[in-house]
Amino acid sequence: MTEVRRTYDESLTEETLKEWHSYLFTTRTNINIGDWRTHSEPMQVVSGAIGREKVHFEAPPSAEVSQNMKVFIQWFNDTAPNGKNPIKYAPVRSAISHIYFESIHPFEDGNGRIGRAIADKALSQSSGYQLLLSLSATIESNKKAYYGALENAQKGNEITGWLIYFLQVIIDAQNTSESLIDFTLKKVRFFDLHRGKMNERQLKSINRMFKEGPKGFEGGMTAKKHIRITQTSKATATRDLKMLEELGVLIVRGSGRSTHYYLNLKN
Repeated sequence: MTEVRRTYDESLTEETLKEWHSYLFTTRTNINIGDWRTHSEPMQVVSGAIGREKVHFEAPPSAEVSQNMKVFIQWFNDTAPNGKNPIKYAPVRSAISHIYFESIHPFEDGNGRIGRAIADKALSQSSGYQLLLSLSATIESNKKAYYGALENAQKGNEITGWLIYFLQVIIDAQNTSESLIDFTLKKVRFFDLHRGKMNERQLKSINRMFKEGPKGFEGGMTAKKHIRITQTSKATATRDLKMLEELGVLIVRGSGRSTHYYLNLKN
């Protein structure tokens, strides 16, 4: 969320959290938007068929949310680098702030996204600048592990397992960000080096390969893929790819029907 990154160094407030929530649900009307939950039914995380449900976690009743959030917000601000009781190790504060917020579950929906934004804010506050990483994307890549760690931690006050899990998430998010930055720099150098050398068809396929990001274009480019992407003939596709190889734009692996081309990002 852009607003989270822009205001990372500001204190957390009730108004801020409710504003973030309103940003998430600008078009939905079936939930209480921009305010704490108020329904009388238990806020539960449940799985299983009807009649055989398993309750994984039950949050505090809605009537207790307002007071619980006051305490949470005070704790968050007090443990900030310039707070009354700062937690020096930023990743630990980030991990605790996330599970603390999720355990209160103050909104009807969107708690996960806002909880991750709070964790991001905690990390940036301790660093003194906006961090270029996404905890949310890393968590989303393996939600089963996330929910498993969250459920285990919410069974009691022992959160060592949760801290180990969340610190690994932070490390993975950092590695992903470093990989993306490195890839972006290589992409810039690539187009600087090969500007004006490729025709429209070739450029279309190259851009499609870059679209896959650091993980790469699965299986590399082939004549069949180039035909499908550019709607050209087999002869033209073969000629296009051979030219890109000769220009040093692509690296070839295999031969015959097993010929695959990969981006040359070593220059």
